[in-house]
Amino acid sequence: MTTSASVPAGSAHKTSGGGTVTDRLVAANRAYASGFADPGMDARPVLQVAIVACMDARLDLHAALGLELGDCHTIRNAGGVVTDDTIRSLTISQRALGTRSVILIHHTGCGLESLTEDFRHELEDEVGQRPAWAVEAFRDVDQDVRQSMQRVRTNPFLPHRDDVRGFVFDVHTGLLREIDPSS
Repeated sequence: MTTSASVPAGSAHKTSGGGTVTDRLVAANRAYASGFADPGMDARPVLQVAIVACMDARLDLHAALGLELGDCHTIRNAGGVVTDDTIRSLTISQRALGTRSVILIHHTGCGLESLTEDFRHELEDEVGQRPAWAVEAFRDVDQDVRQSMQRVRTNPFLPHRDDVRGFVFDVHTGLLREIDPSS
């Protein structure tokens, strides 16, 4: 059973089998679990690396980076932005689970490039409450990677800040382009 087929627009989250997308994913999990063997590893990543990346569905980080199960911690959010919650996850990753390196991956064609902080105002108008979080929209992906690197490198809760590198993933070629933090 595959779960990668597109769901037609306007399908109200129903699949061709009549169930919801969640039903389909739960069924896929049952098939997965039927052949599952405990890999016998703990939560410490083998490569001692944490990757912060955008949640964009086009980024298959394990395939793009040649990673296997257990190699890394993966922290994903809209834009791959280093937010307070990202710092929380990185702090736990480093202090409790042994990671030492941080890789930041943004990408071309990110949806945050077309948003502004007006998004929060629109939400406030719609629901009557302003979100506590910032959109973290940006216009220049390279500069946003630099800002994220700076946030990691200057955070006092992170003991390992010397091996922090940032990249932009090209969604059309699959290549990473490293960002010079000083440019």
